Amino acid sequence: MYRAKPELNFFQIFNMCFGFLGIQMGFALQNANVSRIFETLGADYNNLAILWIAAPLTGLVVQPIIGHMSDNTWNKLGRRRPYFLYGAIAASLALIAMPNSPYLWVAAGMLWIMDAAINVSMEPFRAFVGDMLPKEQRATGFSMQSFFIGIGGTIASAMPWILANWLDVSNTAEPGVVPDSVKFSFYFGAVAFFLAVGWTIWSTKEYSPEELDEFAAAEKEAEDKAGRAHAVQIKEHVTHPAEAYLKGGVIWLIIGLVLTAIIQIFSASLDKKLFILSGVLAAFGALQLLAGMFAKQNKADNGFNTMMDDLFNMPDTMKQLAWVQFFSWFPLFAMWIYTTAAVTSHHYHTSDPSSTAYNEGANWVGVLFGGQFAFAALAAVVIPILVKATNLRITHLINLFLGALGFLSFLLIDNPNYLIYSMVGIGFAWASILSIPYTLLANSLPQNKMGIFMGIFNFFITLPQLVAASILGFMVTRIFDGEPIYALLIAAISMAIAGLLTLRVREA
Repeated sequence: MYRAKPELNFFQIFNMCFGFLGIQMGFALQNANVSRIFETLGADYNNLAILWIAAPLTGLVVQPIIGHMSDNTWNKLGRRRPYFLYGAIAASLALIAMPNSPYLWVAAGMLWIMDAAINVSMEPFRAFVGDMLPKEQRATGFSMQSFFIGIGGTIASAMPWILANWLDVSNTAEPGVVPDSVKFSFYFGAVAFFLAVGWTIWSTKEYSPEELDEFAAAEKEAEDKAGRAHAVQIKEHVTHPAEAYLKGGVIWLIIGLVLTAIIQIFSASLDKKLFILSGVLAAFGALQLLAGMFAKQNKADNGFNTMMDDLFNMPDTMKQLAWVQFFSWFPLFAMWIYTTAAVTSHHYHTSDPSSTAYNEGANWVGVLFGGQFAFAALAAVVIPILVKATNLRITHLINLFLGALGFLSFLLIDNPNYLIYSMVGIGFAWASILSIPYTLLANSLPQNKMGIFMGIFNFFITLPQLVAASILGFMVTRIFDGEPIYALLIAAISMAIAGLLTLRVREA
């Protein structure tokens, strides 16, 4: 008779998710202010997407590695908590350094470092919910994370506006210098990040690998007694055939190289940022060839091949969710890149970063992002109720459609003050994106691979961002005559597609 995983009370779930308050403050400061910092240091808004490429690339590399490592870690701090701590230290230092970047290339480099550090802390938090909570409580755990994401994002996004309007901190500076309101916001975020993550590390004890194996065995035993097929179990690693790696590698490498050649030949009419897309395709082919060579030489017993094998052996639910995630995160990346440029140019009628109107508009964008997170915190309370009334898929569909309407309304609203209403739908979509797919996913994953599959799942967050970085600039400049407001129209269409794709997902 195996011991079942115990249910945790409200305060235990609160403590284990509290670190996300700090993590989201770091991400919110980054998302709301990095484009502003880039433009202050001389970047053209047409090149913002290429500068933002650091975020998805670091997530693409860091998250599966950290997921795999945390699955196989156990020391005095535990399994996931060491990564919470290391990431919090690095992210806090990066947040302090970012607004003090003297040159554009330094700021771009700091974005790489800051995003990597935040990802080191964030990725294990997703697996942490799967580790600590029984299946019946995981929706509550991810909703609690969404609640803290909403609160942290609200505070951090609105911080420059709060400092400028309530505490009379300077909101403008000489050309090429980041205003004090932004600098002090990043300093506040650095302290909050470390303290919030530190609270979770101090207050929550992890289960050992042996205990987790016992809990998984108890779940299987209970479902066997009930006569139900056990959807998730501890299983041995499944290898992907060497021949399949080599064949797929050649195909994807050729596609990437041919696309690169086409872009080069027609470089006069094609945006060079499309090289990002062709480079990603070629790199995917090269990685498959490398995995195939290791497998053919019987040298596949390594972390790299393990991650590649798991990528090609994802559960069916994860494959279906991948498409939903792709079309959900593409519009979010468009929002992070272009909202400041869209609102300042379309609603405040200026593109001069040193002007008063621009900085008022940029601060208002911070308030809008804060509103998004505030509505996301409200949505975190509403979503579990809606799930009980319908199911996970229908709830996600409704929220993504609300997000699509929110993005579309940016084009229809003239008064920037009313844009706060647009953030209601986007906030509900954001809370849903950060909770429901992870609940569906966690319920379909083997316990012994929770971290690595959570990391791989984030490919479908980072890949749409890389695609966005490749094509959004081209679409805005060539199709929409350089009007960044239309990036939000593209976002609306993508979010609606994601909602429809949710209907294809099977619940475990």
